[in-house]
Amino acid sequence: MSLSTVSRVMNGNGTVDTDLAERVLEASKALNYSASPLARSLVLGKTFTVAFVLPDLANPTFQGALRGVSRAAAKDGYRVLIADTGEVVSEESILALETRRRCDAVILCAPRMSEERLRELLPQLEPAVLINRDVLGTSAPVAAADYRSGIVELLMHLVGLGHRRVTFLAGAHNSASNRHRQLGIEEVVRAHPDLVVTEVACGVTFADGHGAAAAVAASDATAVMAFNDLVAMGLLSGLGEAGVRVPEQLSVAGFDDIPFAQYTTPPLTTVSVPVTELGEQAWLRLRALLDGEAPDHNVYFRPRLEVRGSTAAPQAVDA
Repeated sequence: MSLSTVSRVMNGNGTVDTDLAERVLEASKALNYSASPLARSLVLGKTFTVAFVLPDLANPTFQGALRGVSRAAAKDGYRVLIADTGEVVSEESILALETRRRCDAVILCAPRMSEERLRELLPQLEPAVLINRDVLGTSAPVAAADYRSGIVELLMHLVGLGHRRVTFLAGAHNSASNRHRQLGIEEVVRAHPDLVVTEVACGVTFADGHGAAAAVAASDATAVMAFNDLVAMGLLSGLGEAGVRVPEQLSVAGFDDIPFAQYTTPPLTTVSVPVTELGEQAWLRLRALLDGEAPDHNVYFRPRLEVRGSTAAPQAVDA
């Protein structure tokens, strides 16, 4: 029989006679034959692979988003190619363009590049979807968390406990989610004139938080908000080594609610972000683009405060 007939059967084309299709399938089973994905890609002009570009694969938050994308994509017959920029901003656009040449589409997770550069880059990557980053004037769909409302709820929790001197350990300066946190903090400070929030440049890793412990311990803050849970966990470790008791002497809070957060000592108060769902929603929008359809509207998840043992009322509250 012809190659085209075999091809149609192996690709599930229902136009082939039933008896003939059964003969092809029996023969393929006997020969232990399976279709070549590479050959199929060449014929169809598709790789059935999408790229996932992220700042740091070691970060559990990005791992969660990747898990959501990968599982959802696999159900639709797609695979995910991972590109880790290592928090090097200059690598982002290079990796995005290189992976796009090898894939059918790109998902950019929390890109650190400037808004101007991102707006310039997106048309070259189409179809593309953004996670935890939106850009005015572009058509790329977005799935993101509302970091501003999350930090507002966290800071109000500390204010409600009686804290008036708070330190914020800031993340990467070019992180959009860091800027959203800053805007939320400014909103709460405006509403509470007696509240002082001091920002300290820190970073996004466990080591960054550990390295900030000495400065935090020497400050007059009664509570600390870390950019993320990794930083908070590093800070807890450093404070423990310095003999600072949490939360008796200093309250500590994180952000993201990574799987380890509830198992720290004490368990970490944090803000929960549904990262797996972010990945799933990003895939749904990308799949629509791949199918030539209009994607659903942008989706923004409101984080949820998780109060645990690392925050408590300060020992002394200013009069």
